[in-house]
Amino acid sequence: MHIDTAVVLAAGEGTRLRPLTRNRPKPMLPAANRPILEHVFDALVEAGIEQLVAVVGFKRDRVQDHFGPTYRGVPITYVTQHKQLGSGHALLQARAAVDGPLLVMNGDRLVDAGTIEAVDASYDETGDTSIAVVERQDTSRYGAVQVRDRDIVEIVEKPQEDDYRLINGGVYAFDADVFDAIDETTRHAGELALTDTIELLLETDRVRAVEVDGMWVDATYPWDLLTVACEVLARGRVVESARDERVWVDDSARVHDDAVLQAPVVVGPDCEIGPDAVIGPDVALGRNVTVGANTVVQHSVLDADTRVDPSSTLIDTVTGQDVTLGAATVAPGGPADVQVGTEVFEDQQLGAVVADRADARGDVSFVPGSLVGPNARIATGVTVDGTVPEDAEVVR
Repeated sequence: MHIDTAVVLAAGEGTRLRPLTRNRPKPMLPAANRPILEHVFDALVEAGIEQLVAVVGFKRDRVQDHFGPTYRGVPITYVTQHKQLGSGHALLQARAAVDGPLLVMNGDRLVDAGTIEAVDASYDETGDTSIAVVERQDTSRYGAVQVRDRDIVEIVEKPQEDDYRLINGGVYAFDADVFDAIDETTRHAGELALTDTIELLLETDRVRAVEVDGMWVDATYPWDLLTVACEVLARGRVVESARDERVWVDDSARVHDDAVLQAPVVVGPDCEIGPDAVIGPDVALGRNVTVGANTVVQHSVLDADTRVDPSSTLIDTVTGQDVTLGAATVAPGGPADVQVGTEVFEDQQLGAVVADRADARGDVSFVPGSLVGPNARIATGVTVDGTVPEDAEVVR
């Protein structure tokens, strides 16, 4: 039978995406110029889902205020995971909101409707738990799966060996009995992981592998948002009007006649782009972004209400919301060694990340890989190198 209810797990904080997730959950970060979760809901609606159940938690008001009670005519039921105790625990919170079989998706991963339809069709045909699996050359960041005769026989989290080519795609079709299986799953370090429940199911049931090759992209670290934007733009998953081939500009945006838009690029509502600015390729401007005259922006994501003053250069840059970058700001782009927490990631294509409400007051240079926390204030003429904490004030 066709599944008409989907549970979307959107309660996580996304600590590895700090400082961008300091004020909002990971699913509300931008995939190009719309929230990741909006793309997830789009795919579900296009696949025929008639009821959305969103499991929210960290900064849940950011999700609920944005979407409200419906999305594209499909009702949304919100349930809360008050403590982030694993993906299985998150799904368990939706038990009372679900009657019958269900699709389950992560709220921070972009897939297309065809992937969801394929998983639904597998369940419809067999009645067995069905999971999307995706081929990847490097499986070390994900949950790898071993498949035999279209059945999953093993799941290995973040394998260190090169023996695997398929990963868990994070799109599931379950019978309602999955909630009982979660109850029976052993907790590890106080958390209930959905993959542990699936391993429990493997002991007694068939779990079908649905190999898919459509869009599959997620953001684990800040620089991944640049990759996500490229994927969205390459596939034209935008809502703005097409002004030229792979150039999308909202009708309310104001682009000076002497500005240049290099495809692919999307310009959101109420944006303003000044004369002789060059925007693109691979640039996404969110709502009400202002880009001053003679400014160059390439391979970047500028979120809502960002202001970039004249004669600036931004390459491989991600901004949060309500960021101000004064005149002659320069972020020359990666590659860079980026420190996230205590771990250093080498050779990442990242110019700078500037989080919500940060203010660089002009003639500021960002060494590739710089991370600037929310509400930071950077004085004129400063060179930023490394991490600037939240609320910090940096002077020469």
